[in-house]
Amino acid sequence: MGFGRTVGERSLRPVRWPGRPGAGPLLRAGLVATLLGLAATVLYAPPGCDPAPGAAPAATASAPTGPAPASSPDDAPPVVADAGTDDRTGGALPLPGGTVGVPVRLAEPAALAVVRPGSRVDLLALPAAGPATTVLLASRALVLDVVGAGDLDGSSALYLALAPPQAERVVGQPEGSRFAVIVRG
Repeated sequence: MGFGRTVGERSLRPVRWPGRPGAGPLLRAGLVATLLGLAATVLYAPPGCDPAPGAAPAATASAPTGPAPASSPDDAPPVVADAGTDDRTGGALPLPGGTVGVPVRLAEPAALAVVRPGSRVDLLALPAAGPATTVLLASRALVLDVVGAGDLDGSSALYLALAPPQAERVVGQPEGSRFAVIVRG
């Protein structure tokens, strides 16, 4: 009889389960399960979900230093908005390279109801003095943000990405000029 053999070396003795795990392995297993659950929650959170108040801001990648490549507002990638949401806060787009951001108050604030960040618009102006003809200031301007779309106090505005010459024309309009947009498809 070979009583000196261990289990698994051609023995007919039954295999016995090891003892219960100690506190260390249970703690490690619990921490791994918690971290996996947290990672799944972060990865599958809806895009419009804001962090909790007081939470640390997310780390952002630093932009490369150096001259920005020359591009027009038409080079910006199209933005596909989720049709099921109407989130007008936190949906602002970053300013594309080679453009400047210009806030514009529209003569008819109700037009803001159909404009979303990522839309392309033609910006028109009706000067306060002179002939009553509209002037095209910017064609296919990218809408970066819509501010105060529901406000009735006149504080609503569009934030547009314009080429520098277009921005100069917009800012150089005489006092009392009224602005309007035509939404592009």
